[in-house]
Amino acid sequence: MLSFEDLMTRLNISGSENVEGTDVSQTLRLFMDKLSESYRSPAKRCKERCLEEANQLLRQLPNESLRGLEENHHLLLLVRLLLSMQLHTVSISTACRKADQMLQRLAEVNHQLVYDETRHCLQSIIQTEQLLCHEDLQRACMFLEDSAVGRKVWREHHVSLLSKVSELLCVALQQEALRDGPLCYTAVKVCLQTFQLLSSEVAPLVWDEESSSAVLQEILQALMDIVLGQCCNRDTCFLAGTAVSMLINTAPEGGAGGTAAWSLLQVSQSEPWLLSVGALQVQCGAAGAEDRATRLAVSRGLLTCCPPRILLSPRAGGTESCLLLEGLFPLVCTLCEQKLGCHYFAFEVLTLWLKKVKECLAEIWKSTTVPLLHENSSLQQKLIQIIWTNAESPVEGVSELVRSAFSLLLELYEMDSEQFGDTRKPLYSTLLQRIIELPWETKAKYQRLCGLLPYLSTDTVLSEYPGIPNHLLKCLSNNRLSPCGSELYRCLIRQHRQELCLQSPGSSEPELADGWAKRWRPFLQEALTSDVTLLQNNTSSLVLPCTLQTFPFAVEPLLASLQPSIPGHLYAWSCVMSSHRATTGSSPWALWGSSALGTTSALETLQLALGSADDKVRLAALNLLCCSPKTREAPTAEEMSIMRTFVAQNLNCESSPFRQHLQAALWKFLVRIRDGCLALVKGLKASKKGDAASRGQAQDALEQGIGFIEWLGQLPYSYLAPGHSYQRKKTALLLLSAVLETCTDTWSPDKRKGQPPANMGSLISCARQRGKWDFICRNKQIALITCLEDSTNEIRELSASLLLRFFQPHFPDDVAAALLQRSAQLLCSPRVQEAQMGALMTKVLLHKSQNPPGSDLLQAPDTIQHLLEELEEHYVTARADMMLAAKSKPIHGVLSALRRCLLEAPCSVSDILDRDMAIKLLNLLEDISLLLLAVLYGDLDACVSDMDAPPSFCDMGNAIRSLIVQASGGGDEDGDEHVLLSEEHSLVLTCCWVSLKAIGILLGCLVERILSESKAGMCLLTKEDLTRASKVFENILLKCRHWGAVEGACVGFTKFCAALLSSSDAEIRDIPAHMLTQGLNVVQSPRSTSVTRRAAGLPMLILCVLSAGEAGKAGKGGKPLLAQSVETLLDTARRPLQDNWDQTVDLPQACAVHILQALVRGSGLAAAVLQFAPSIAVLSLTLLNSPCWAMRNAALQLFSSLCTRMLGQRTGADEDGPSQQGGGMSPAAFFHHYPSLQPFLLGELTGAARCLQAPSQEARLHLQPSLFPVLTLLAQLQPGVQDSAQVSSDFLPPLLHLSASPIYSVRVVASKALLALTPPSEYGRILTELTVGLPAPLERCSHNRLHGQLLQIRALLERSLSSVSCSDTPADLRVALSRIEAQPWLATEAQRCPLVRAAYLGVADSLRGFCSETFLMELSETVARGLKGAAEEELQIGLASFYQQAVSFLCADPRWACQVWDHFPAANVDLRLALVTWVVEGGRLQQSSMREVIRRVLQSNLKEALSSHSVDYRSLYLAALEAVMTVEDSAATRLRSAGAEEPLLPECLQLLLEELQQQRGGSEYLSRALCTASLLLSLQPQSSLKASALQLWCDVLECQRSPDATEVLRMACGRALCVAGVPVMSLSQCSEAVARRLICTGLHLLQDQSLQVRATAATFASLLLQREQRRGEGQLGGVHVLQVNQALPVLLDLLLHQGRDSGGTLEVLLSFLPPCDISTVAREASPDSAASAALYEQDEANVFAEPSVMAEQLLPYLLRTVDRYPEGPLLVAHLTAWAQENVLLVLDGLAACKELMPAETLSPAWLSLLVHPRLHSSLCGLLARTAVLLRLASRSRDALQRLCDPSSLQTSSRELCSLLVQNGVHLPPALTAAAAAAAADAQQTV
Repeated sequence: MLSFEDLMTRLNISGSENVEGTDVSQTLRLFMDKLSESYRSPAKRCKERCLEEANQLLRQLPNESLRGLEENHHLLLLVRLLLSMQLHTVSISTACRKADQMLQRLAEVNHQLVYDETRHCLQSIIQTEQLLCHEDLQRACMFLEDSAVGRKVWREHHVSLLSKVSELLCVALQQEALRDGPLCYTAVKVCLQTFQLLSSEVAPLVWDEESSSAVLQEILQALMDIVLGQCCNRDTCFLAGTAVSMLINTAPEGGAGGTAAWSLLQVSQSEPWLLSVGALQVQCGAAGAEDRATRLAVSRGLLTCCPPRILLSPRAGGTESCLLLEGLFPLVCTLCEQKLGCHYFAFEVLTLWLKKVKECLAEIWKSTTVPLLHENSSLQQKLIQIIWTNAESPVEGVSELVRSAFSLLLELYEMDSEQFGDTRKPLYSTLLQRIIELPWETKAKYQRLCGLLPYLSTDTVLSEYPGIPNHLLKCLSNNRLSPCGSELYRCLIRQHRQELCLQSPGSSEPELADGWAKRWRPFLQEALTSDVTLLQNNTSSLVLPCTLQTFPFAVEPLLASLQPSIPGHLYAWSCVMSSHRATTGSSPWALWGSSALGTTSALETLQLALGSADDKVRLAALNLLCCSPKTREAPTAEEMSIMRTFVAQNLNCESSPFRQHLQAALWKFLVRIRDGCLALVKGLKASKKGDAASRGQAQDALEQGIGFIEWLGQLPYSYLAPGHSYQRKKTALLLLSAVLETCTDTWSPDKRKGQPPANMGSLISCARQRGKWDFICRNKQIALITCLEDSTNEIRELSASLLLRFFQPHFPDDVAAALLQRSAQLLCSPRVQEAQMGALMTKVLLHKSQNPPGSDLLQAPDTIQHLLEELEEHYVTARADMMLAAKSKPIHGVLSALRRCLLEAPCSVSDILDRDMAIKLLNLLEDISLLLLAVLYGDLDACVSDMDAPPSFCDMGNAIRSLIVQASGGGDEDGDEHVLLSEEHSLVLTCCWVSLKAIGILLGCLVERILSESKAGMCLLTKEDLTRASKVFENILLKCRHWGAVEGACVGFTKFCAALLSSSDAEIRDIPAHMLTQGLNVVQSPRSTSVTRRAAGLPMLILCVLSAGEAGKAGKGGKPLLAQSVETLLDTARRPLQDNWDQTVDLPQACAVHILQALVRGSGLAAAVLQFAPSIAVLSLTLLNSPCWAMRNAALQLFSSLCTRMLGQRTGADEDGPSQQGGGMSPAAFFHHYPSLQPFLLGELTGAARCLQAPSQEARLHLQPSLFPVLTLLAQLQPGVQDSAQVSSDFLPPLLHLSASPIYSVRVVASKALLALTPPSEYGRILTELTVGLPAPLERCSHNRLHGQLLQIRALLERSLSSVSCSDTPADLRVALSRIEAQPWLATEAQRCPLVRAAYLGVADSLRGFCSETFLMELSETVARGLKGAAEEELQIGLASFYQQAVSFLCADPRWACQVWDHFPAANVDLRLALVTWVVEGGRLQQSSMREVIRRVLQSNLKEALSSHSVDYRSLYLAALEAVMTVEDSAATRLRSAGAEEPLLPECLQLLLEELQQQRGGSEYLSRALCTASLLLSLQPQSSLKASALQLWCDVLECQRSPDATEVLRMACGRALCVAGVPVMSLSQCSEAVARRLICTGLHLLQDQSLQVRATAATFASLLLQREQRRGEGQLGGVHVLQVNQALPVLLDLLLHQGRDSGGTLEVLLSFLPPCDISTVAREASPDSAASAALYEQDEANVFAEPSVMAEQLLPYLLRTVDRYPEGPLLVAHLTAWAQENVLLVLDGLAACKELMPAETLSPAWLSLLVHPRLHSSLCGLLARTAVLLRLASRSRDALQRLCDPSSLQTSSRELCSLLVQNGVHLPPALTAAAAAAAADAQQTV
């Protein structure tokens, strides 16, 4: 058959002369163009789209026209063309089907022609003496599955097809290279499809003895050999099992098929057996007891393929047996109970089995006449046991399958009960009780409840389980449990609605909503208004939408209970309104009534939310503004206005999720505008003569929509220049991406959704007619090009993506030339970041410099050749002079450029890389890697040697130092040691490790790409080449210790191994295995000196090979490799140390343990490694007894990683406390999955407990190193799970004995382990046993044992009492409580051990709600008396802990708290420290009277505390004072409470201010001192406040607001403003200067780098705004904290208000203007300036500050200040002086800018200037000063007359702005608008 190109050429040459009609000819031409486009396109979606369009075009052609094509064989050529297209897209099923649809369309015209051509195509596959190749098999599959005509042909030639497949299988199974690769898999797939799709043709060959086929006999034999393990690929094994079952399914009647199926079930036998399938019989060997894949393949195949007639067939000779129940169920159960290796597939089979039982249940009833799952049936119990035990499986996906199986089981039980009239259905209540008993932390609890809920009423469930709402709140506060918790809620409310509808059939929606509100509104309101962010987010995204979908009118009761003025309610309001709008599509603005907000409208509330300081509140409000289920519902003009304001104020948000949500929300908003405008355009075209008013309204709406998109398309370019913060640039690019994606007609082949509408061109034309939507003009292209040199990778990549996707396909010549020069310069930079910029530029140039279509691949090879020559030049330079290369040709930049150009090109690698270039690249990579490693070795011969270990870090440092000395011409090599690396040392080291990393990534990715694209016999790299490449990886991983190089090489090496292992060539697949063997040999060999850092790169080498095998689905072939490796490592690690071992040598045993840790931590082996977990755990715990520190350290790291892997994800960090300890796995589940660990762990505990019990006459500490890790592991298990199998009961005695351990930490963790392993039913018994052992007052006892007992008592009591109330406490717990109350002496001084006293008080404190008042009173009195009598004592262990516990216990009762705090002055140091620590750590300060007592005590003792020599104590004391003075305490309250009662406070204030001024103490103490001083300042009466103190405080604030100050001090500065700024500014004696200084400090802090500091400054601005708004009201309400960008204009407004006629305000405003020294910037950016070879630049102290944005914000206020020019003489003087100082600066700057402007082409010099970080801010400063001068000229004609010509200044300014925009400089719109207004005013004046 001719190729597609030849066929297309012949069709084009012959043309369509005989086609009648111009339309038909044009349609046919378009049809062929679409076929050609599909053929050429590399993207799958593009192929499918083009074929679909071609199919639509073909259907438009009438049959007569198509018949006319038969002349001159046009129709024949067309059929062949479509067949060629099918063969071209053989691996894309959807594309093949679309091509087949077109063939069927042609078959309607001439069926025989299509049939003959298809047959001719298929005969070329089977009528050949050669074996079928993989391509032939793929084509055969395609014609079977995706071609209707192809199947007809195969029906005729099925025997020939089967014969060829049989021939191939016989050969393939003899060669490992074929049977484990894709060839064998595809051959089995052909068999399966043949049996399935040609079953009527295959059946006689199987079941008719006379017609039986020897070919099928051979195929069956081959398939069974694959199933039984001859093939190592698990997928092939499973597919073969399915194929055999499908062959059985061809049986004409069920009896024969059942006999064959029963015969197949012999697969589990341990002896050889005979398989009989109809007339076919094959001999099968034993599968092996551990070969789970074989049994999985058989059971999976039978359940998938066989119908009920086969599955219900009895065993031969029996009538009651059933294949489904008696044959398959035992096999499935065995699979589910085995190890974790195939757990997912086993439970997949169990689910299939349950589905088949459900399908066959009616027939089963007929044969059994009894319920299948009757009460206490073995089948029911077995299924429940399997489901219950495996619900917590650590294997990914198993828990979901178990859940599905549970639902199917309940369905079967319900059907069973309905069939046999069982109305009791006891299983439901039994299961409900078991579910209720599970701890709330168990994920399966909620999944099972969801499955059980449909069979029980919600009233029943909620009455039996009243804690559901509380537990749901906990679930929604946890990421792990939130999905299952929200699903349970969804099931509950849906069923509740059904029940309400059944109870009251005619209920209206409001009535149904009232029913929901009675039960669920408090729950939902509490969740939405919670302080827990995670709870709020999960509720709003998971719970609220389903609520309003189920009960649409629930919005009204929800809104009625919300008050947006209350903290937390604003977020809830936004979420409810947003969900309501998204659910119903109705306008939210009419919904919100006046019940909650009075006269406040919904839009005002929305704007309040949009201006909130809380990101999540703003996002919720934004979602409300943007969402709508109708995309054609265009936003209103008011909504667009609000959106403009919001976008401008949120461009620099620091939160990445906020930016992503902003982009997504704005994308929805733009889609609404776009679709609404498209509808308007369509409507205007359709109604050209319609009503003039309506057309006018439509035109206005269209203009608004187009105008908004134009504004948003222009806005991002103003903030892309260097000098803006990363946050602003990233947000701007995201917004620009949203505009270009929604409002251009660019089609994105990689996106399934979100493509532009078909009629998008009409809207674009409409906008262009208005002079708008020029999104891809030259100046915008230049602006994006400057982003390619951004310092952050994200900005560079996003900018490049936009340039490539949306802008013109070719750069202009001047742009390309400038960019080429710039990229060449950057590729030679030693800075990694700049070299990456150059690589990205090279890639963009390659994409944008292609020649026109038809020759688009001519440029790429030249680029690659140039880069190879450049790489060779770098290598030659490095070989001659490494220091010179590190500075000017550092290699890694060119390597990165090669990687990008080769791997990210729009074509295949073979199109741009030939064999010679590939070999040259490989040679260079090999030579460069050896050279760089030799530099690190200091000796090339040592590097090449295979015997030496990698150099240590010290050796590498010495080698580089020698190189530097040699390059500098000699010198003293053994000079003084320096702590910091020299610049030259850093250059060489960075050049080496970054280049090695780049080599690894490039080589691995390139080999992966080449092998994936290569065809048989046409690979660019041979086996020898790949072996050399593997040696490069081996050298990097084994001979370099730098983790950066190792980590980078691993990225490429994993891809390299995966590509090799998926190859069909056995020799290539053996390369990774050979490397693995070599790596394991290295582990076992003696190592050199210098202990490695976690075994350097060797673990990564082994991990990468094994992970690649798993990722490549090596199946059973990969598992023996993993098993062999783990076994080798375990044996090496167990090897005893030699007698003369040296800890300065890398021990093979330690290296093996580190490698095991890497395998455990590797995500690629997550599930596979779990089968070895018991052995690895035993090894790690055993090695903790090693005498070698390196072994113990490695073993501890291994055990820690293994615990994380075995236990899976833990609960959230916010769930602390003993009742929430543990992970997600119960002890029963843990020991079920790892049964061999149970005896070992028990033995370790028993041994440790035995050592404690053994009598000893000597006081020796018996250490057992494995004890604490074992206890830690057990303590992480999920507590509170009932253990029906009592697997943990044996652990309880040794854990109880370990309470006597002399090690404190062992006693603590033993109490946690006891809690985890004690079933809830045993709580009472264990507590009784523990409390009985509490000693009497004079009884001799062990303090260690008593302390451990009390810890265990507390742990069990807190857990057991957490779910009961005081009235329903069980009897055994009441007995335990009474025994505890009977031992109050344990808290007295009669008990000499402070730790015991503290533990007893801890127990009593946790039982406060259950103990008698008398006991608590007496105990409190005893403890208080002891504390009062405590004097300064000698150091006693545990005394400080007792004080802390005693203070916590007493302060829980306000009465005793006041007594303790009154004793504070007389207390000893430790007790004082405990008291202030209690306050700082969040003591209960809610009660105002107690807080007032504490405040008074702390204030009265402040001076004494400040005289303490302990800085820590002073810091804690000040923190405590700050806490009690600020908790729910407004400034007004503090002022009212202040007076003459504390005369020492002014003196303390002065002391604090002096310490702050002199910087005495660390940053933490100074921050506390500043906050406390500010509080004291706010407490000072107005009459006693000294001006000196106020000035000193302002001085301190101005000092600490500096970006050079530590963050904690800047934060304290902001808090000081919040605490004292407003009260001070409210004082009558507060001068304008002080107020101005405070506002200036606030302005500085609003630009701080820290988000927290900016937030505190915004709070200060919010307080000031509230004071201004409520001045004179006499009371202050809650403060609505403004968003930071809204706070800035508030402070600026107040600044102008404070000084209306003084020059101080002008000075403050001008101090924030950026400098405008354009000439200096130009000199620094000039290529002639000396380029620094330094690796790093000094960052700015505040990288968040944006001078240009600040200039944009300031300019309107500066102009307003100038407008007051005649109002005051001071202002006139300041403005005049400033104008004189700046007018020449401005004129020089304008002139310099004009000189720098390029003529007509983009020059490299201008491009260099554009990327200078200060250019944009200097231009903004220049234009701002120009605008001020022009405004000054408009207000006073004489002000500038003698200095400059205002008209000339105005003209220069206007021309400059125009030139800047033309050359890629986009200034902020507000700045240009203000400057234009100033210029207009000046023009009018002139």
